[in-house]
Amino acid sequence: MLELLIGFSALAVPAELVWGHRFMERLSERSPLSSGADYLIAGLWLAVTVIPWCACMGATIPVAMCAIRRMAGDSSRSFSFLYLANVLGAVVGSFLPLLLIEPLGFHATLRIGAGLNLLIAAGAFALSLSPQANQKPAVTEATAVNYAANASFGVLVLLFTTGLATMGMELVWIRLFTPYVGPVVYSFGMIMVAYLLATFAGSQFYRYWSRQPRQESLLTWISLAPLGLLPLFTADARIPLHLVARVFVGVMPFAGMIGFLTPMLVERWSDGDPDRTGRAYAVNIVGCILGPLVSGFLLLPFIGERMAMMLLSVPWFVMAFRRGNAPRLQPFARVLAYGLVAIALVIFVATKDYETQFAVRSVLRDSTATVIAMGTGDQRRLLVNGQGMTKLTPITKMMAHMSLASLDHTPHNALIICFGMGTTFRSVMSWGISGTAVELVPSVPKLFAYYHSDAAAVAALPQGHIVIDDGRRFLERSPEKFDVIILDPPPPVVTAGSSLLYSQDFYAVAKQRLEPGGILQQWLPEADNATQSAVARAVRNSFPYVRVFQGIEGWGWHFLASERPIPERTAAELVARMPASAVRDMMEWGPGKTPEEQVNFLVLHPSSLGAVIALSPTTVALQDDRPINEYFLLRTPFDRLMDMQ
Repeated sequence: MLELLIGFSALAVPAELVWGHRFMERLSERSPLSSGADYLIAGLWLAVTVIPWCACMGATIPVAMCAIRRMAGDSSRSFSFLYLANVLGAVVGSFLPLLLIEPLGFHATLRIGAGLNLLIAAGAFALSLSPQANQKPAVTEATAVNYAANASFGVLVLLFTTGLATMGMELVWIRLFTPYVGPVVYSFGMIMVAYLLATFAGSQFYRYWSRQPRQESLLTWISLAPLGLLPLFTADARIPLHLVARVFVGVMPFAGMIGFLTPMLVERWSDGDPDRTGRAYAVNIVGCILGPLVSGFLLLPFIGERMAMMLLSVPWFVMAFRRGNAPRLQPFARVLAYGLVAIALVIFVATKDYETQFAVRSVLRDSTATVIAMGTGDQRRLLVNGQGMTKLTPITKMMAHMSLASLDHTPHNALIICFGMGTTFRSVMSWGISGTAVELVPSVPKLFAYYHSDAAAVAALPQGHIVIDDGRRFLERSPEKFDVIILDPPPPVVTAGSSLLYSQDFYAVAKQRLEPGGILQQWLPEADNATQSAVARAVRNSFPYVRVFQGIEGWGWHFLASERPIPERTAAELVARMPASAVRDMMEWGPGKTPEEQVNFLVLHPSSLGAVIALSPTTVALQDDRPINEYFLLRTPFDRLMDMQ
């Protein structure tokens, strides 16, 4: 029954999420929600959505232990047996779905998962028909005494601590390694595979080690201090490591030790009793829940990656100093214990954060990302989690000027999704109209002045608005309509989640927020042929009138889309429609010597949707269910993957 319910969740959860989405939309229509209220309501809905199904998942191991106890009698090591098998399955499960989503989409992949759960349920039912399954478990007096002997509260404390530290560190690992592995779905998959493979190896070693009753060395726990800080070493930009080595060498030693210790602690507490196992496992899971919350909302925003790793490793330092002088610890082991602590401290002191490689920089951190503004003059750059977002380029100016000048009426307002350096927002404001910029990362707009000396004056304009929100969610909930919507999703195009600003489903929302005759400007940087074709097809399926121009620097595409014909004007006619302040803004960085020459860089390089779609004519339109830009592994040649790395 548990497996049948888990399989049903593959169909139920998407529907529940849609209901929650509509519910929050209706709430927002009645009264705008503050960001805190929005987080709270969304979190509660997510909890109500997933907890019942996850409870079924969490119950499978204790229930299976009960079955083993009936069928095999000796169940004292059954948790580690099931834990080992479960982790091995998780290794495959953390990556295989990514390969299925690319050709099939999310919903079809979920249906495959539901089918697999049906097979598991059938297997469990078949096992229940065996004669051994109907035997009553025998709880001996010796076992009961064992329970009492092992019922140490300290075991539960350690289970909670390992869960909190491990899952808290996992969030920090993503921040540490994203500059190298990129902000793509496969990067998280790589980190998960490294973690789970090592956990499997540690659990397998525990199965071998636990054949004879023995006590683990205190050094095992103390070693978690240097192993926990090892990712700081492999994430140091000065260390010449391949990106795979950075992740695997940094993550696997610690994860392997956790894979050894977790089943050991659970079995020490439960001694094969399913009820006690459930309690112990639940304590560990509570730590796993709190770890990411503490890391994401407290440690990373306020103290950064390095101090977060140190604080999450503090329990193992405390254990070293409190028990390092234990009488049972031999002198050599005591020296080794303090040596491990010294190694951990050396790693912490000697390693450098990613941003320290930039001589001139400004760094801000929040719950979403680490944001770096670096460089001077025209070499200034914006990096989010180590990934280059944008530079001082006329491309971002032309997004605004070309769109506004192409309207068949006088513009009154514009919306920019993704603030970046604020260049496009600044260009919109030069038209003297109302401008709204929506940015997901709170720290990004705070660096506006790093790139533009007049940032304070522009931000203070009464008709300008900078909103911290998800761009798509803002559009869905905003009652306002705009003459122009300018989209500049975060690069690279393969960034996880970026498909939500390229999809056909998103354009359906955007159309509802365009004034009659309004223009949507979609910027598409360089991408593989399938992605370019998928985006172009989504635009074509959504808008009857589309014009396509190559970027002013000879790369990327501007898609100008509308539900009404877009006038085809010459460069001189477009410039004539621009106010003098907008012309000055457009010419600030060139490269044209005159305004007409500047505009001609786009006007004289038109393309067509058909030409872009023809790059991969069999590729379907990009949709929420088929995020083709994010899932690219199967269609990418191996040599290109190596180049990407």
